[in-house]
Amino acid sequence: MAAATFPRFTGSGHVVSLPYNRLSVGGYFRFRRKFATVTPQLTLRSALSCADKTIIMWKLTRDETNYGIPQRALRGHSHFVSDVVISSDGQFALSGSWDGTLRLWDLTTGTTTRRFVGHTKDVLSVAFSSDNRQIVSGSRDKTIKLWNTLGVCKYTVQDESHSEWVSCVRFSPNSSNPIIVSCGWDKLVKVWNLANCKLKTNHIGHTGYLNTVTVSPDGSLCASGGKDGQAMLWDLNEGKHLYTLDGGDIINALCFSPNRYWLCAATGPSIKIWDLEGKIIVDELKQEVISTSSKAEPPQCTSLAWSADGQVKTTPFSLPQQPVCPVLQHLAPFSVLVPDPAVGR
Repeated sequence: MAAATFPRFTGSGHVVSLPYNRLSVGGYFRFRRKFATVTPQLTLRSALSCADKTIIMWKLTRDETNYGIPQRALRGHSHFVSDVVISSDGQFALSGSWDGTLRLWDLTTGTTTRRFVGHTKDVLSVAFSSDNRQIVSGSRDKTIKLWNTLGVCKYTVQDESHSEWVSCVRFSPNSSNPIIVSCGWDKLVKVWNLANCKLKTNHIGHTGYLNTVTVSPDGSLCASGGKDGQAMLWDLNEGKHLYTLDGGDIINALCFSPNRYWLCAATGPSIKIWDLEGKIIVDELKQEVISTSSKAEPPQCTSLAWSADGQVKTTPFSLPQQPVCPVLQHLAPFSVLVPDPAVGR
């Protein structure tokens, strides 16, 4: 059977997805349903296949077996797509790629409006500021770049920057404390003053490389995670470590709930949700594995997002034959959890 394409969700009836071949691995995987599903009007524009260099928009359906209909492929990158985010107004997508560039996409026309050139190696992470006027990127060239939406690099962070790959960059949504938070393979979380791109704080404590950092909705906290399986919480106002939560496995992605004091983590083959007030696990989502192969391994969840109303939608995903780099971003009340078993570290 020919390889099919699997959707992830978008903001007004569309989604983005990864290609997959269900029968090639003799089985498939799905999450147990523990959360409310997305309403038909809602969509999510996000994640894509790194393997075929495209970003795909989908229209969601109510069908239990056919989750979406592909609407448009965004093409332009010449290598894997490593990250993609959506502007807060839902009009644009921003992608980063192993081709060393960023692209700004008009989601109405499906065309590239700007191409950002400046990094000398793979771009691993991209982000919009809360007002959509600024863009930040992190790269394997160990630099962080601040851009405007015209594609002009306004500043390159090199002094006191990461000594290894910059794996994740995020803006704080708090306008009274304008900062950028980054993490890298040097095991550090760094906080930067957005006004002058100077280092404010080094957060030290992790014992392995870092995959992800996320900032709370009010901008007061950030959480980081990676190889050591520890989710560390940091006070962005005081510049100090608060406490650590044990993920039990490599942490690939983290995300705060928009309306509860919760933190969600993609930890290897499962998804953990912590109540931060009690520092307890509220729920753990594990995947049902249905396979005819004795060698089948559980897929890895590598991306996740909370919906704007705090409800979570999980998406099934099957083993692809080639590695992909799933990424995603949510728009309005919807979210996505995308497990991917093929990405090795």
